[in-house]
Amino acid sequence: MNIDIHAKNIELNAPLRAYIEEKLGDLGRLLSTMGDYSIHVEVGIPSQRHASGEVFYAESNVSVGGQLFRAEASHFDLHAAIVECKDDLKNQINRFKDKQREQERQPSEE
Repeated sequence: MNIDIHAKNIELNAPLRAYIEEKLGDLGRLLSTMGDYSIHVEVGIPSQRHASGEVFYAESNVSVGGQLFRAEASHFDLHAAIVECKDDLKNQINRFKDKQREQERQPSEE
């Protein structure tokens, strides 16, 4: 497992890094059966001038077995944006795994 974290227009301190690794590390249970995977995360503020509205964003790309899952979220709170992004990735991975299981269960056409 490889989690690559980048920050844009904010400081990536140790507690933030630990929070991201904890939240996105939960995806490891889902991805462990699919093979080797890597997670790329970018968190930050879109621009220095942005003063109101959904200020923080989180983007995640998960690459596993030639498959790419991508999620992004914006929120007033950086931690909430990270959780929202993780939930979206979790849903995408579960849908993909369900689709694979259904294909395996189909009878062969002989």
